[in-house]
Amino acid sequence: MIRSATLTLQPPLPQISDNSRLRLFSGSANVPLAQEVARYLGMDLGPMVRKRFADGELYIQVQESIRGCDVYLMQPTCYPVNDHLMELLIMVDACRRASARQVTAVIPYYGYARADRKTAGRESITAKLVANLVTQAGASRVLAMDLHSAQIQGYFDIPFDHVYGSPVILDYLNSKQLEDIVVVSPDVGGVARARAFAKKLDDAPLAIIDKRRQAHNVAEVMNVIGDVAGKTAVLVDDMIDTGGTISEGAKLLREEGARQVYACATHAVFSPPAVERLSSGLFEEVIITNTIPVPEEKRFNQLTVLSVANLLGETIWRIHEDSSVSSMFR
Repeated sequence: MIRSATLTLQPPLPQISDNSRLRLFSGSANVPLAQEVARYLGMDLGPMVRKRFADGELYIQVQESIRGCDVYLMQPTCYPVNDHLMELLIMVDACRRASARQVTAVIPYYGYARADRKTAGRESITAKLVANLVTQAGASRVLAMDLHSAQIQGYFDIPFDHVYGSPVILDYLNSKQLEDIVVVSPDVGGVARARAFAKKLDDAPLAIIDKRRQAHNVAEVMNVIGDVAGKTAVLVDDMIDTGGTISEGAKLLREEGARQVYACATHAVFSPPAVERLSSGLFEEVIITNTIPVPEEKRFNQLTVLSVANLLGETIWRIHEDSSVSSMFR
């Protein structure tokens, strides 16, 4: 089910006037989210032609004048990642050549982020490569949500705004009035994220799952650091891909006596066999946001999808008005 975020935003957002320099366009990756953001801003998505040549090449044309405008291009680089990334680069280039004053790439989900450093010889740092591509295409600024690792911001030599989906998820969890909550990090690398999440849940206790990864998308869970017996365990991560890490974590939490297990993540990548793992009865609820569209075939009874449109819309407005992004988004 889709639930809208109910965040209190002060001061109230004024409507965008017809002669505003702000323009919002969407790629094909997540049009429904872009439409929600446009409604929040009180405007329409800009007209844009997107089509393919017979050999698969993408063609983009902006169908209104954007000379001297501040253009925001919304495009998560989700599956199919290469197509959506290339589409973003072409959109940026088209707007730059159309004399936009500045072009902001709004990337709710930043693909290729997991290869953010060298862990072995002769491998690429794709997170940096994508940063170079977006910058060289002509982007003036980037707005992204819940990066896989915060240091990716440093790969850009242009302004970068990093916001989090946690306010939306926290708002929903607080409405459920869960008792005896313990926030659980599914691995050691996510401890900082889980600690910040726990602090905003009335300073809930923290537990950590110690695991060793044998290969990409393959996780071996070892043990739990912390007390979860008889408690409501809330697993927190930035993304769920195949669901292996978070499902193995849930199994271990059940074995350690957790009364209930909830999974929370911003990005629902949901590569096979994620749906089978997440719907197997391990979780009371799997809570994600709509940074990545979730088609009907990937939905299941325990899934709750929260909208981050208001959060993104407010952030875009504050960037456009040269005002600060409130700490409530961080």
